[in-house]
Amino acid sequence: MKSKSELLQRITIEPGKCGGRPCIRGMRMRVVDVLQLLSAEATIEEILQDYPSLERDDVLAAIEYAARQSDHLILQSA
Repeated sequence: MKSKSELLQRITIEPGKCGGRPCIRGMRMRVVDVLQLLSAEATIEEILQDYPSLERDDVLAAIEYAARQSDHLILQSA
């Protein structure tokens, strides 16, 4: 199993590609696309079958990226 930092190296952000949104390994498959497939109850195996250019670690990288993006302190005023 790859480390989380190794997984995150699969996420790329390029200004001219997909509006600068995070993508998988420089492809035009955005992290959000993978997450939306998962939220629509697609399994990792189904995603890999439908998108043969993706690898299992790409899906895991998208999940890890999302987890890190959501793990920040939110300040609320009283």
